[in-house]
Amino acid sequence: MTSFTATYSPEDNKIRLYASSRLDAETYARVKEAGFKWAPKQELFVAPKWTPQREDLALELAGEIEPEEMTLAERAALKAERLEGLSHKRHAQANAFARRANELSQAFYMGQPILVGHHSEHSARRTQERMHSASSAAVSAGKAATYWLDRASGVEHFASMKNSPRTRANRIKTLLAELRDLQRGINRAHAALAIWEKLTTDQQILHALGHMDSRILWSNYDLYYKVDRGEVTPADARQSCIEGATLAVGGPNRRRWIEHILHRLAFERSMLGDVPRYDGELTPVIIQAFAREHGTESPKCTVTDAGRLRLESPVPLPAHIASDASLELGEDGWRDLMEACGYTVPEKKARRASGRPDTVPLINLSREQAEQLQTIWNLRMVAACKDKQAKAKAAEIYPTTQATYSANSKGSYDVFNTIEIAADGRRVRMGWQGNERVQSGEPIARIRVSGIGRDFYQPDSIVFITDKPSKPLPIDLDVLETEARTAATEEVAA
Repeated sequence: MTSFTATYSPEDNKIRLYASSRLDAETYARVKEAGFKWAPKQELFVAPKWTPQREDLALELAGEIEPEEMTLAERAALKAERLEGLSHKRHAQANAFARRANELSQAFYMGQPILVGHHSEHSARRTQERMHSASSAAVSAGKAATYWLDRASGVEHFASMKNSPRTRANRIKTLLAELRDLQRGINRAHAALAIWEKLTTDQQILHALGHMDSRILWSNYDLYYKVDRGEVTPADARQSCIEGATLAVGGPNRRRWIEHILHRLAFERSMLGDVPRYDGELTPVIIQAFAREHGTESPKCTVTDAGRLRLESPVPLPAHIASDASLELGEDGWRDLMEACGYTVPEKKARRASGRPDTVPLINLSREQAEQLQTIWNLRMVAACKDKQAKAKAAEIYPTTQATYSANSKGSYDVFNTIEIAADGRRVRMGWQGNERVQSGEPIARIRVSGIGRDFYQPDSIVFITDKPSKPLPIDLDVLETEARTAATEEVAA
């Protein structure tokens, strides 16, 4: 009777199955179907990576899965030794063929030609063929020796690369991405269950299946058509979606994957060294970043009245963080949890100094200042129409909310935009002076303006946000208004 031994190596995430004798046809078919491959040099079956199904089969055949005793480096050293042996063997063959070719070439020493028609012609041509054949075999064996030597070097280099700290750090990032992906599926299933709790009537179910994304509802893409054709009742369709989402939330398969990834993360982090406990200032932003990296859906952290930090999510938190949709801990508790999960708070990167000049402040004018600056602009437009056959038109200020302004100021051609003004209250523009572009003035502030309904010989309307606090302009508007009124009055008199 065949006995089995199963091992697992966290270094390469492979399950290995050792059999004491040749497998029968049925067992061999099951092993092959599960994805195990026969490694003849090692005399074992190996699975390319861990899966719950392969683990179940290994447990069924062997009874238990033991840790692999041979490390990745030791296995690579054995393989490299075997490949180097092949290289030496081919190198010896190359030397033997080369010697044989050299011996055969003595028949043509000093350029001895083949004597056509002589009784030695046949023998000489056979000797020449054997010499060429030995030379070709020597070249081929030499290339094979180099190939196997390169393979041996590559195996050792690959093993070193797999064990390097940088590769481990990248592997941890990949595992965290897989963890988030698995947790994202559980989060979607929770959201689907919440949706189906609200949809109970046949009309609601049919409308949801026809107008909502099937992934959000946890349904098949063709379920709507089956319900519409009468093949499935709305109640049965709803129940199938609920059963699928419930299985994703509490089913063993996804949970086993998550537990396996957490164990691999613990192993990889242990090989990199102990995770330092965070001793810096703990803020809600840090807690949210930690929760988001471990798969929490839309994490929100707040500071409670008791000075503790409370993490909340619209769906239950990942099982390795908490068993509920919220978790409240003190600072020491959060530090311990982050250390246990292997989370390292990233260091703040120093911002690179920008070569651009500092941006002037954006000022939300009060209604009084906006009206006064608008009056100055209107008076200056009157003065600017001195020699034009047109009449200046006055503009009025434009009050609005921040939400309206933000929704209509996304592009260069939207109705709202932000401009820079100089100390004289004029708009700062770019112009050409010779072959160089220069500014019309030195900006000291930025304000919001609107071009809604703007006509020829009419200035922009100054915008002030009604639901935001205002700040005063660093400009003496009274002096500017007096100067503008004087210039406009002189124009009118003229």
